[in-house]
Amino acid sequence: MRKPLLIAAALGVAWASPAPAPIAPPIAQTLRLPRRTSDRSGVAVTFDDGPHPRGTPAVLEALREEGAHATFFLVGEQVERNPSLAPEIVAAGHTVALHGHRHRNLLRLTPSQFAADLERGIAAISDSTGLEPTVYRPPYGIFSAAGMAIVRRRGLRPLLWSRWGHDWRARTTASAIATEVSSRLCGGDVLLLHDSDHYSAQGCWKRTAAALPQVLTAIDAAGLRAIAI
Repeated sequence: MRKPLLIAAALGVAWASPAPAPIAPPIAQTLRLPRRTSDRSGVAVTFDDGPHPRGTPAVLEALREEGAHATFFLVGEQVERNPSLAPEIVAAGHTVALHGHRHRNLLRLTPSQFAADLERGIAAISDSTGLEPTVYRPPYGIFSAAGMAIVRRRGLRPLLWSRWGHDWRARTTASAIATEVSSRLCGGDVLLLHDSDHYSAQGCWKRTAAALPQVLTAIDAAGLRAIAI
């Protein structure tokens, strides 16, 4: 009995080995899961979980007012529910990337389930915008070992983040979000924010949109540019 249990435990550890990468830079580095970009003159501002019928336009307007560019990691099911928004993001000069078709933890999906989800997400974005996404970030930033391999075989580049604002929480403020995500900025940083409340606290996108001007001012004050990937 003991040997099968040990084998099962070892397989479980291997399956989940990439999961801590978002909060453990050494693991991310070992697994070649980037947390930063190679452009040391800029800071990549990224948004997960959209598009959202109110949050995405609010964020786009804040970016437009500052002349800044960003990357939107879109969820396929939300692209299908809000068909005009992904093209609007592209028309405004921003980059669209993939966050999956449904917002599910990869550790709970079989390899075939994840591969199917990945293809559905790619198709949703491609059908909506005419562009096939080339960058992928998993929901919650959590990869499984199989998911990581499938993403790379598909030719997608994985990207995590180096700073986040915890802006999905119910009990936070625009000022707290901006301070956390933009303190001690360095060239190549990737900032994680959310333009949607589909999978988080209701109305959280309002605080994100309100925080954006302060975030973009901090990037400029650091002598850097807000860039898309």
